[in-house]
Amino acid sequence: MHSFGHRLNGLLTFSVTILAIMCAIASLSDNLNTPSPTADIKIMNINWFQKQPQGNDEVSLTMNISADLQSLFTWNTKQLFIFVAAEYETPKNSLNQVSLWDAIIPAKEHAKFWIHTSNKYRFVDQGNNLRGKKFNLTLHWHVMPKTGKMFADKIVMAGYSFPEEYR
Repeated sequence: MHSFGHRLNGLLTFSVTILAIMCAIASLSDNLNTPSPTADIKIMNINWFQKQPQGNDEVSLTMNISADLQSLFTWNTKQLFIFVAAEYETPKNSLNQVSLWDAIIPAKEHAKFWIHTSNKYRFVDQGNNLRGKKFNLTLHWHVMPKTGKMFADKIVMAGYSFPEEYR
């Protein structure tokens, strides 16, 4: 007959195997979800647009951010990390991204929101490339599951431009 140690080892091995299979099924079930998030960002005011003493452009914006990200939540979603980034081109770089605002959404009940805010982080361009420049505001999100791989996506809102002169 098997000893107590052998029986305990067999039971633990079986339990861990079942747990691993359940985690894999949970992770694969997220592929069945087809989310349809919506978002809109309106620039209400350019608070200031100035050239710093070092020669860099700095901008402060006031924005209205509204989004419905509830469809991103499944029973396997732990939380969402979201952020708004300004994206633009300069002669040196084909893509510049500056994070303006971010948040963590812990539950589906908080995933439909409207917020009036200024940029949380400084919007500074290395150089004086922003006058009259067109840019996009992009809402990025990262879905953090309880088990399985994390995935990310975004909604791009185009058609914004900086003033021609500093204020």
